Amino acid sequence: MHIISYRRLREFNKQHGDSLVPLDSWYKIASKANWKNLIDVQSVFPQAEAVGNFTVFNIKGNKYRLIVSIDYERQLIYIKYILTHAEYDKRCDPALCVAVSFRAA
Repeated sequence: MHIISYRRLREFNKQHGDSLVPLDSWYKIASKANWKNLIDVQSVFPQAEAVGNFTVFNIKGNKYRLIVSIDYERQLIYIKYILTHAEYDKRCDPALCVAVSFRAA
């Protein structure tokens, strides 16, 4: 998979220094993957879940949430948001418990 963009991971790490190792580990695994669907993703990251049009990964024991859009056909991962769990809870629209939308901070 080609990941767009690693820059977002680096920027997040500047404010959350303890995220470097787990995000870098996710990046290395995901960039070598050849996922065809969410089931493939969950075979490597069992806690990954589809939320609306996004895939949400729990990072560092669920301390952080990595929200991405995956284009399986093109083998692309677009990093949309990296949030603390508290930020994720604030930005999720509680009225849409299945199809979560993310509001601008």
